[in-house]
Parts: sequence; structure tokens; C-alpha cells
Amino acid sequence: MSDQVFMLPDLGEGLTEAEIVEWRVAVGDTVEVDQTVVEVETAKAVVDVPCPYAGRIVALHGAPGEARPVGQPLVTVARPDDEPAGHATYREEERAGSGNVLIGYGTGHGHAGRRRRRVPAPAVASRPVAVPAAAAVPAAPPVAAAPRVISPLVRRLAHERGLDLAGLRGSGPGGIVRRADVEEALAPVAAATPASGAGPASAASDDLVIPLRGVRRAIADKLSRSRREIPEVTIWVDVDATALLDTRAAINAARPDRPVSLLALLARICVNGLQRFPALNSRVDPDREEIVQSGRIQLGIAAQTDRGLVVPVISDAQRLTTWELASALAETTAAARAGTLPPARMTGGTFTLNNYGVFGVDGSTPIINHPEAALVGVGRIVDKPWVVNGELAVRKVSQISLTFDHRVCDGGVAGGFLRHVADCIEQPALLIANI
Repeated sequence: MSDQVFMLPDLGEGLTEAEIVEWRVAVGDTVEVDQTVVEVETAKAVVDVPCPYAGRIVALHGAPGEARPVGQPLVTVARPDDEPAGHATYREEERAGSGNVLIGYGTGHGHAGRRRRRVPAPAVASRPVAVPAAAAVPAAPPVAAAPRVISPLVRRLAHERGLDLAGLRGSGPGGIVRRADVEEALAPVAAATPASGAGPASAASDDLVIPLRGVRRAIADKLSRSRREIPEVTIWVDVDATALLDTRAAINAARPDRPVSLLALLARICVNGLQRFPALNSRVDPDREEIVQSGRIQLGIAAQTDRGLVVPVISDAQRLTTWELASALAETTAAARAGTLPPARMTGGTFTLNNYGVFGVDGSTPIINHPEAALVGVGRIVDKPWVVNGELAVRKVSQISLTFDHRVCDGGVAGGFLRHVADCIEQPALLIANI
């Protein structure tokens, strides 16, 4: 057979489909084994998909924004014209596949005895961009790099409002174009459009229909399930964070080459609290009627991105030093916002830390990240009057909350955990004494 049809691989983690974000090749292009041919968005992350075949692209199955089911055709590749049909190398590639492994799945053709290798994805700034065509076309000369758009929703918004992304500079990491960039570019147009009237002038007031797919659908499903299944309770307390801020300043002054964020210190406190109150590092298995208490602290960090709220996981957080936690947090949140985290880094959490104070709010009653059993939320830190040693003073005050699954523990355990977290924030020396 001269043509090889590459099916969308099994993406793992229960994923059944992926949305095409951007084709990296066009009909008529020649590809090599393991070359990235398309960028897709799953319910977990945006990932590059490598092709296990070498040859010429004769068909692209699906357009950007279209969801493709697992096991359905993705690309059709013809054998290279200069390679005989019986060439051993091609037959071996056809039979064994590339051996390339994306996180969560492989190309689907490798033998069990063949050692697979992982090929890192190319850097964001250096990814080539190609536009799919309906028929074979000659290879185009090199062109200037197009702006990077991670979210199909951003691309769709620009398309529907007639905005050319080619001239837009992205404010995200690596020049990624975010929704805010598109809305900012559209602001002058919206301001110049009459508020009322008939015909094209009123098009700006039309509803924007956003398909509930990919990460957004996964978020909706998970949060809805959490509300349905988990009897959650939220408790909160105000804390004086002045000493914690002073501690952070002292650490960073001593080692300015290894800065520690406030979130890293809060993560360290939560990890210590979970070691003292392990009931909160649990999940409920309703089918087996069991509470499963995890021996590892898989710390989830809620991060707002252009693609929605995601919760990347820092594995074995209990084994990391505060400096290591700070480094892991910085790397993980940056990759999550850039959309480059693999699916395996977005699952398996046992406890979540949510810093909603970055949105300028004091408190919240967040929804537990199913199937976890608890979540700590931290509000903004502001100057407030506070009684210190019987006298009124201005201190740095924050509100922290704990939302917990009442099936795994009662109020005494939950209250004890939150009080321990609050005490360590107010007196960081207590954290040192407990490590």
C-alpha cells in the first residue's frame, strides 16, 4: 500500500476526542518520522501530535476548531516517491511505528520489545506554522513567524470579528496571543460602532457563541460532578500575615539568586498541615465504599489561563524543600499558562491550593477539585487594623478558607488543620518547629 492513514491515537486518561488547534503541515508537504503534524487540544492540555510515517501529506482530516474522535483518520501520508515500495526501512517504520511517546499515549504501532524514546516538543517560538490546503501545492518559501495562538476560542473570536492576527503582538509567554490582546485590539472598533441601528453596524452587538469543548468542557464536567457528589463545607479565618511576609523578605535577602514566592511558603505550610492531618489528603471511592488516604502529597495549584482554570500537580510535594517548591511552582504555573504542560501533569492531585487573592478578592467558597477531599483558598493581603499585644496596629491581613468533603472528616479535624495553617502564617517559627 502506498498510502498510510494515521489515526488520532488513544490520548489516555479517559479522553475520547481532541480538538484541532493548528495544523503544522499542509497537503503536499513532505514529513519525516516523528515530525509534529498537528497541535490538538484535549480536555487536559494542548499537545503536539507526531506522525509515525514518512512521506508526502495527501490529506488532512479535519479543520481547526473541529473535534476529532480517537481512532478516526487524522492525516493520510503517501510513501516517498523516491523510495521503492519494498524498501526495508520504510517497511520497518510502517510495521513498528516511530516509537515516539507523547505523555499519556504513543503513536500506537510500537512493538512491546522495542525500546521507545521520547522526543521533546520544539520550543514555542520556533514552531513552524502551515495552513492546510484543499489540494497539493508547491512548497512555499520561508515566511515570517506567525503569532502564537494557543486557544481556539481566541482564534475564533478574532475570525468572527474580522481581526487579522498576523499584525498582532501577543503579551503571553513566547509571544502567545491572549484573549485580552484580541479584545484590546477590537476596542477601538467597538467604540466606533454605533450602539443602535440596522444592517452591518449592529453586528458588534451579536452574541458570541463559545462551544463547550476541550478544557472548558472538562472544567464544567468536573465542577458539576463535584457539586453533585461531594457534601462540602467551607470554613475560614482571618490571619495576620505580617510575619510571613517578613520571613519571605529575609529568605530572599539571604539568597537573592533563589527567590521564594509567597505561594511557595503557603504551599510549604499546607504540606506540613497535611502531614499532621492526613485525613484531608484523601478521596472517596463510592463504588467500593472506601476512603482512600494517599501516602503522597500530590499538590494541585489552581492557575487561571486563557484556556480556563487548570490545576497542574506538583508530585511528592512532601519531599521538596521550600526552595524546590518555589522552583517547581514557578515552572509549573508558567507552563500551564503557556499551554505546554502534558496531560500527565494535570491529573492525580490529592489536595489543591487556590490563591484567589490575585483577583483582588478577600474570600471565596471554591468548589473542590473532584475527586480530592479538600482545598485551601487564600484571599488578598491588605492593610487592616489589628490588635497586637493589647494595642491597635496596622498589619498585613488575609482571609484563608478550607473547603472540605464532610465524608472524610468532621469539623474538628478540618478546624484543626485550618488553625494550624493560620498559626504557621502568623508565626512562621511554628512551621520550623514542626519540620
